Amino acid sequence: MTETRSLVLERKGELALREIDLPSEVGPNDVKIAIHTVGVCGSDVHYYTHGKIGPFVVNAPMVLGHEAAGTVVEVGSNVTNLKAGDRVCMEPGIPDSNSRASRLGMYNVDPAVQFWATPPVHGVLTAQVVHPAAYTFKLPDNVSFAEGAMIEPFAVGLQAAQKARIAPGDVGVVIGAGPIGIMIALAALAGGCATVVIADLSAEKLAIAGQYPGIVPVDIRSQNVKDVVDGITEGWGADVVFEASGSPKAWATLLDTLRPGGCVVVVGMPVEPTPVDWSLASTKEARFETVFRYAHQYPRAIQMMGSGKVDLKPLISDTYPFEKSIEAFDRAVEGRPTDVKIQITMPS
Repeated sequence: MTETRSLVLERKGELALREIDLPSEVGPNDVKIAIHTVGVCGSDVHYYTHGKIGPFVVNAPMVLGHEAAGTVVEVGSNVTNLKAGDRVCMEPGIPDSNSRASRLGMYNVDPAVQFWATPPVHGVLTAQVVHPAAYTFKLPDNVSFAEGAMIEPFAVGLQAAQKARIAPGDVGVVIGAGPIGIMIALAALAGGCATVVIADLSAEKLAIAGQYPGIVPVDIRSQNVKDVVDGITEGWGADVVFEASGSPKAWATLLDTLRPGGCVVVVGMPVEPTPVDWSLASTKEARFETVFRYAHQYPRAIQMMGSGKVDLKPLISDTYPFEKSIEAFDRAVEGRPTDVKIQITMPS
């Protein structure tokens, strides 16, 4: 263990920049990474403001941050695919490789997974971290650290798009234009959708999403999503509908925009159980898929960004130096309508 200056959530509502003991020993299958850029995620903010997310409760001081990119500074004796100096991003969840979920390829739902900045596991808003090489990925030369730190949320979008089994030319609908909603829309386009309608009540978020060709923003305060979808599809409906708002109200009309035989992909997580119109779902023979984080998506995301297929730079709203991390979090708590992703850079 080594004492390292970090951004520590002391308890609900209290952040501190201070020294804290963190693991520093590099195992034979590990790498040590000097952190460069860390994104501020909604879960980080929720732990800050509420002290818990569902069963995960902050009972002890915890370092925040899980969306990160940096530079390898040391490699373990068994590591051959990475070397010191490599620019990398890191998948923040470490499963038990011998678990049944992992052996099925669904390591993201392994109950034993240890995920950065999920109590009691420390996150990465600190100078250096040790991480398994198997979950550390080299960045292409044309992908910046800032973009590398965006791969984690984009992986959620890719997981959703893959679960949808998109066919070329499909029409998609995304309910919710928050960071993950926009990521889903971009992933759906990259996955083959010809058009993606994205609906929200934030004109500012919709304007950000609408700058991408192929995305049709719909302000639900003044427009009806079904009318827009019917206009695009001549009344047939969307091939896939992604629920990314987490709002129970969204479910009241969610199936209205779906074509017969279409797919609903549930990404948003309502706080309370949500009613579903199963009669309508049955008459449409709707297929339902759910998403929890992601599995096997980092290589896809990196390849897409390296090829220029996906550009996430417009979604980075502002960047703060590490010494102003608390200010960055307080801004994220404000929830400014023009903000999509706030990032923090570490001292070099």
